[in-house]
Amino acid sequence: MLLLLHILNFVGINYALSGERSIENTSFPIATNGQPFPWNKLRLPGWILPVHYDLVIHPNLTSLIFMGSVKIEVTVVHETSTIVLHSKHLEITSAAIEEENGKTQADLKQMKVLEYPPHEQIAFLYAEPLLEDKKYFLSINYIANLSDGFYGFYKSTYKTKDGQTRLLASTHFEPTSARMAFPCFDEPSFKANYTIKIRRDGQHSALSNMPKVKTLKLDDNNLFEDHFAESVKMSTYLVAFIVSDFQSVSGTTSSGIKVSVYVTPEKLNQARYALEAAIKILEFYEQYFGIYYPLPKQDLVAVPDFQSGAMENWGLTTYRETSLLYDPETSSASDKLWVTMVIGHELAHQWFGNLVTMEWWNDIWLNEGFARYMEFISVDATYPELQVNDYLLGTCFAAMGRDSMNSSRPISSKAENPTQIKEMFDTVSYEKGACILHMLRNFLTEEVFQNGIIHYLKKHSYSNAKNNDLWTSLANTCSEEDFTSGKFCYSKSQVAKNAHSYYVDEHFDIAEIMNTWTLQKGIPLITVEQNQKRIKIKQERFLKGIFPHDPQWASMQIGFLWHVPLTYITSHSKSIGRHLLKNHSDTIELEEDVNWVKFNVDMNGYYIVHYEGNGWDTIIKLLNQNHTLFSYKDRASLIHNAFQLVSAGRLSLDRALDLTQYLQHESSNIVLLQGLGYLAGIYRMMERRNISDVTESLKRYILQHFKLVIDRQTWSDEGSISDRMLRSALLELVCDLQYPPCIQKANELFSKWMESGGNLTNVPSDVLETVYSVGSKTTDGWNFLLERYKVSMSGAEQGKIRSALASCKDDAKLTRLLELAMEGHIIKTQDLSSVIYSVSTNPAGQHLAWKFVKKNWSKLLEKFPLGSFSIRTIIIGSTAQFSSKQELEEVKLFFESVKEEVSQLRAPQIAVENIEKNIKWLERNLVTLTKWILENLK
Repeated sequence: MLLLLHILNFVGINYALSGERSIENTSFPIATNGQPFPWNKLRLPGWILPVHYDLVIHPNLTSLIFMGSVKIEVTVVHETSTIVLHSKHLEITSAAIEEENGKTQADLKQMKVLEYPPHEQIAFLYAEPLLEDKKYFLSINYIANLSDGFYGFYKSTYKTKDGQTRLLASTHFEPTSARMAFPCFDEPSFKANYTIKIRRDGQHSALSNMPKVKTLKLDDNNLFEDHFAESVKMSTYLVAFIVSDFQSVSGTTSSGIKVSVYVTPEKLNQARYALEAAIKILEFYEQYFGIYYPLPKQDLVAVPDFQSGAMENWGLTTYRETSLLYDPETSSASDKLWVTMVIGHELAHQWFGNLVTMEWWNDIWLNEGFARYMEFISVDATYPELQVNDYLLGTCFAAMGRDSMNSSRPISSKAENPTQIKEMFDTVSYEKGACILHMLRNFLTEEVFQNGIIHYLKKHSYSNAKNNDLWTSLANTCSEEDFTSGKFCYSKSQVAKNAHSYYVDEHFDIAEIMNTWTLQKGIPLITVEQNQKRIKIKQERFLKGIFPHDPQWASMQIGFLWHVPLTYITSHSKSIGRHLLKNHSDTIELEEDVNWVKFNVDMNGYYIVHYEGNGWDTIIKLLNQNHTLFSYKDRASLIHNAFQLVSAGRLSLDRALDLTQYLQHESSNIVLLQGLGYLAGIYRMMERRNISDVTESLKRYILQHFKLVIDRQTWSDEGSISDRMLRSALLELVCDLQYPPCIQKANELFSKWMESGGNLTNVPSDVLETVYSVGSKTTDGWNFLLERYKVSMSGAEQGKIRSALASCKDDAKLTRLLELAMEGHIIKTQDLSSVIYSVSTNPAGQHLAWKFVKKNWSKLLEKFPLGSFSIRTIIIGSTAQFSSKQELEEVKLFFESVKEEVSQLRAPQIAVENIEKNIKWLERNLVTLTKWILENLK
């Protein structure tokens, strides 16, 4: 105890100011040298604030080691003798501090260093107190290995056409990995400016957030030092630097921003579409937000090894190659849409996330939900031919699928350690975040919504924000500047007045409404009972796989209540009716009797609707008589809602299947894909469970019922974006169903392609994956595809080949594919999780993939950190196809055996709940399904 007191006195922590308990009641962790570490929390203390980092980085791409030095200008908020900051896997070689007015080497005072790896923290101890309101300069020298994974400052490789392997070094810091590249205050609220210098050899070039201002030649050994301009004020996770031999194409926006796309030299021809899209979208955002992009340049870099889709580093956005490069020969319509939307997402972050950053990771949705939603707004404005708003439906359907499980979480959730923080980057933050923003935009009107987010961005520029800051800005778009300049804006009362007319005589509080969507998990089910002109409505929590008669159902409803902005149309009026439902039940009185009512117009609300009484019968009859009474978005949402209600035990499967029968007359590709998606999903569940009679009958039903639309498909790249995406999906499905004309044509194209040595002019890009999948079913075809994979210069083509290789029915080949992905040479480690998932969706490979995961669990954790997207994909993806009690017990036993490792994760809960849902679905619906198919087969 005496030693502890001595150390604490030496450290000089002011406990009253820092909110710590008294020394006697405080337990401090032990540093690596055996001494007490002077801080016991995961979050850093607030008594020291960074102002500026002067960073020098020197990576050696031969030894794979990098050296660094950082000089951090700090301001002291409370007197202390300790500076605690983050460091992970860095060997600190020296640390010193000097006062603001220090002029000589003698003014540098050495500091003692303590490390506490469990919290990824280091403490610098000084013999004298650092005085309040004074500035100091902390200088640190260190050395480290380039990371083997995908976080921090890591090494990446690519192969040239002649088989030569080349190395580069790149960064990925979000959420908590800047500390792997330099000691720093690695939390989003500790914003600072950065001046970066990078040392490199002559054959490489360096990039960072800001433009290069000069290069110095350091010696005769071909060593150069690039100096970059001082950055704007930003969070640590947005800092970025790359050393590579990449080449670029460049252009300039109308406001003078230089935009460049950097790629490996042999892929330069695949960068031009991204450049065009980036310039267009950057120009759109400047106009939409009314705020100029604040940096002089924007670089987009395709990194050969990249775990996620892309990263929004300010001024230096980084991407997986398939998220940035577009190859007209091998990229399909969906590939082009994906690239455009990813660019829209990352450039939106330059405002949402970079200019205004969430205060802490519990509100990461303020970054990701907004960026996800702005994808749709920006791409719709810049590339209307891509019809991007059609795909917002799928985004919201995905969010609802996740959110209707009891294992879901609130959008704003507690996250403290790095694993918990990584898991926040999920469907709830991205997709649900986007969908509630879409609902809010329709709720307030576009004008109020846009003015509100402009106000939010301007008010919180270069600082941090919380949930409530957004609601405040949307409720009151007026700033002092607006009043003095006479600009148009809304006050809180005017927002209510200018919002849609369903708020007449109603007072609403945006924060109160939206907190019901962000602070509680789940999704509401709106039950509608219509009787002439009276409509009774009630809300409850919607749960899949847990039925109202189940014992736990009632307890899972307690405490859930949403403020739901309802919209509806009726048989007598296409004008949209509106009602804000704040209670568990309510009544809407129409002006006249109606025959039918349809809620959630165009799927603009985030809720599911169930029509009681004869409501669904009426809708099914209307669709069969004249489906165009409803918009295509309404038709898609009716199909979606019906099958979701089946999973919740609220609607019988035969009624949902009856609803799909009109689809043979459907003209909308989006609706066709929605209906076919459910039928294909049921078919694959039957196939995986080896229920052969139902599998065969359902296959025959799909091929009969949709014969006209199937036979209408051409093996080409013609038509609108939705025509092309329908073609890709439909031909893939019917070839999987062994439809003879499809198999014959695919084999013919594959044979020609093989004979030509892989000349892609023979195969349209939209049908490439289908042709490869059919061709992979023979040994020669599978082997030829693998050889093609090794030499392909197109990430888009490689993705299609991996999918095809995973679709074969041979255990030995599937095992080899999994092993190749684990080795990480031919198939990169970044693609391992998608290979496991692809094999698991193959009925021949579902158990093979799961056994592979169990056997290699420890190795997988060495490759990917807990909480990462890859680990979640592996856990959920490898088990998602299971639907038996035996499989459920196997999965539970495995997770129990690795309980210590996965206890912090939500992914195992999601996996188990998915299997339980599948089991219940089969138990409840198999007999009904069998009977319905037999009755409806011709």
